[in-house]
Amino acid sequence: MERLAGAKINLGLSLLGRRPDGYHELHTLFAALSFGDRLFLEPIPEGIEFRGRYGKRNLAYRAAEAYLEAAGWPGGVRIVLEKALPEGAGLGGGSADAAQVLLGLRELYPAEVDLPALALALGADVPFFLQGGVAEARGVGERLTPRFLPPLPVVVFAPGLRLPTPRVYGEVKPHDFAPELPVAEVLEALAQGKEPPYWNSLEAPAFRLHPELKGVKERLRSLGLRGVLMSGSGSAFFGLAEDEAHARRAWEALRLGGYARWGWIGGQHALS
Repeated sequence: MERLAGAKINLGLSLLGRRPDGYHELHTLFAALSFGDRLFLEPIPEGIEFRGRYGKRNLAYRAAEAYLEAAGWPGGVRIVLEKALPEGAGLGGGSADAAQVLLGLRELYPAEVDLPALALALGADVPFFLQGGVAEARGVGERLTPRFLPPLPVVVFAPGLRLPTPRVYGEVKPHDFAPELPVAEVLEALAQGKEPPYWNSLEAPAFRLHPELKGVKERLRSLGLRGVLMSGSGSAFFGLAEDEAHARRAWEALRLGGYARWGWIGGQHALS
């Protein structure tokens, strides 16, 4: 079984404040991308054979272990992970891998397993990747409401700088907190090809840690991309293109400077 673990971007991310449990309350729009890592799953009599970085610490391995244990170990699985997404870029690669392992194992070994609960235990972003598409998220990212966007071409660029999420959140100051995103206005602007009224509360902390990231954002803007924003806790940025030809031109201009891809968000799959 081959599965695409598509990445995600955040179409705006607002930190509303700190929760009593120490996490931050957030409000964001997740959008699944049409590209990402690839996973190959094969049933075996028992155990987990994993080919990929970090071995048993990899989120994909942990997802397999969690599902098979919850299902009563009906069999084993061989997993080959072909990593394409950069790490520490805010694109959710590890979470996407974990979700696709859960979904794949549900097909290989159907069982009465609470998949969303397993996903949340693995990470706050993992539940979104179970459904994909576009979704408004609250809490730590686990309370999801499906939204819709028409297909939109997007360009993603990561400069090769790994930004660990805990480090970025550790730099957050009270003045970085912001109100909720104007979701309806953001979706309308994106659908109409206008500049969306969103922001990412984690950009300022990331820029304080690495001021050179400001230049990355300006580089994407200089290529005519709209809505340029850092995704998640960085260090990847994205921008919306006018059409496929524009996306390809921007990708050509960026691809030698780091990780660069173009693809799609939105479409009918956003409601699935």
